[in-house]
Amino acid sequence: MRLQGKVAVVTGAGTGIGQAIAVAFAQAGGAVVVDYVGNASVSEETIDKINAMGGKVLGVDADISIPDDVNALVQKTVAAFGKLDIFVNNAGIEKKFAFVDYPLEEWQKIVAVNLTGPFLCSQAAARQMIQQGAGGRIINISSIHEDLAFPLNAPYSATKGGLRMLMRTIAVELAPHQITVNNIGPGAIYTPIDKDVEIDAKLDDRILAEIPLGRWGKPEEVAQLAVYLASDDAAYITGSTHFIDGGMLRNAGSL
Repeated sequence: MRLQGKVAVVTGAGTGIGQAIAVAFAQAGGAVVVDYVGNASVSEETIDKINAMGGKVLGVDADISIPDDVNALVQKTVAAFGKLDIFVNNAGIEKKFAFVDYPLEEWQKIVAVNLTGPFLCSQAAARQMIQQGAGGRIINISSIHEDLAFPLNAPYSATKGGLRMLMRTIAVELAPHQITVNNIGPGAIYTPIDKDVEIDAKLDDRILAEIPLGRWGKPEEVAQLAVYLASDDAAYITGSTHFIDGGMLRNAGSL
């Protein structure tokens, strides 16, 4: 089991990719802290799945854009499981508006969750990992849109581009402490948020036409990449974005 004895935090782990990562970490032997905001019911399905397999899991209510919440998240993790080995910055939001009409408050909200959150979480996690002296893993769930323009989603794209440079910079800074930092850049991954596509055949066809492998990705596929990057097998990998998109980014570059 690749993560036996490891302790991981996964933000936004209530549904979709975050849930798949949390469950996969538990299947690989890790203890998992499921971060959620406000309503504990958001985390229940993920926690129930991990409990059903006999895994170790803890739910923590923490707003990743608030420093005190982030520090408490790390402290509660260490109090429950004794240490912190892996931190996955998965939580993220987006909202579509034409750029010229984009409300400032929406920009600020997206930046707070998608970029300030990973900054605060990575900082708190790195401090704990350095104190422990045994290295660690920081993994950010980014997007192909850290490279590829995403019309009607200017703030989302900006935060993912910023996450790329945050990752590259702190990977260099944290390397002497044997802490690796990497991004995972998913393309079209089918999650519950994509129900609108399921009922719109034309939209689905348009998306599939952009994917060389001809299908949507699965959250579980992203999760297995996360397990690898979190494991000892990936100890020499740091400072890179690892795209998982069925070739979508390369196809877009050829158009």
